[in-house]
Amino acid sequence: MKKMEGRIVQGIGGFYYVKTEHGIVECRARGKFRKDNITPLVGDVVEIQMVSDKEGYILNIAPRKNQLIRPPVANVDQAIIVFAITKPELNRTLLDKMIVLSESNNIKPIICINKIDLGESDEYLKLVDLYRRIGYKAVATSAVTKVGIEELKSYLKDKTSFLAGPSGVGKSSIINSIQSNITLKTGELSEKLLRGRHTTRSVELISLDFGGFVLDTPGFTALTLDIEKEELKYYFKEFLDLQRECKFSSCLHVNEPGCSIIKAVEDKVIDKNRYISYLAILKELREKEKRRY
Repeated sequence: MKKMEGRIVQGIGGFYYVKTEHGIVECRARGKFRKDNITPLVGDVVEIQMVSDKEGYILNIAPRKNQLIRPPVANVDQAIIVFAITKPELNRTLLDKMIVLSESNNIKPIICINKIDLGESDEYLKLVDLYRRIGYKAVATSAVTKVGIEELKSYLKDKTSFLAGPSGVGKSSIINSIQSNITLKTGELSEKLLRGRHTTRSVELISLDFGGFVLDTPGFTALTLDIEKEELKYYFKEFLDLQRECKFSSCLHVNEPGCSIIKAVEDKVIDKNRYISYLAILKELREKEKRRY
């Protein structure tokens, strides 16, 4: 039987479903991957050997341009970082941490502020404007009223994207709004806990009619940043030009004399909440470093 190339769109119980030009092929991985401790991931570009019209096995995995442990995906272009403006309350530090996590994995972050139909103020407009001024793509959406969905679709076109964010922010509802033939199970928000139930069972790469792929992923709140504390400042875009003016090149922008970032926060050139996020993430990296030694 012939060989062909495709992309893993779903993996369940040791079976990998590979999208090829001839349709979906159910595959198992060859024993050599287990021997070499390599696990095929959703998003992998693979070479497969056909054993029947709809079955085959994975021969080779192409080199990955990036890989995340949670969610377990490979070769993604961008992360749509989804937070609700309310219910659950928006956690700015977690949002900024997800941006750093994306960029440190060579994945472009796009910020999506959802549930704007529930907001009682225009706070979401200020947030979207802030992140756009910093240099990120940002969009405000409502899966209920469909506001912002067309703009979001323009960002998804011809890209491989995944939706990330805490449970209950409306990730599945957004995907359902993007394309009519996608019906992902959505969970009811627990009024008591104000925290969504995990409703997504496995990671799946969904083909979009207008071009590209999107993944729906579980919670994505247990984040591990694999960077050194000295690197963090380079993942805050608004710091990049200003920090060249710091008195010390090793400045971590905490309490060093002659720090241009602290002055910029005081002068309201840099958003105070972004700086608070930076300090919180830096503290976490410092604690992680202490545990390592």
